[in-house]
Amino acid sequence: MEQVRAALPARLAQSVASAGLDGGRLTIGVVGAVWASRLRYSSDAIRKRVAKSLGKEVLTVRIRVVPPAV
Repeated sequence: MEQVRAALPARLAQSVASAGLDGGRLTIGVVGAVWASRLRYSSDAIRKRVAKSLGKEVLTVRIRVVPPAV
């Protein structure tokens, strides 16, 4: 999750509740639909930055709205 947050501007990074990489798909959980929409616009840049940071191939990015952690 830290690699995803590091790839984002501070306000967007705060909205990330979870992140995981499985089979080349990066799934990012955010705490609201507005944040999800904003992240979708920059998903290609996120994909490239996270792939470089992890040294792994990231083929797709999936963004989901998740309940905020309590």
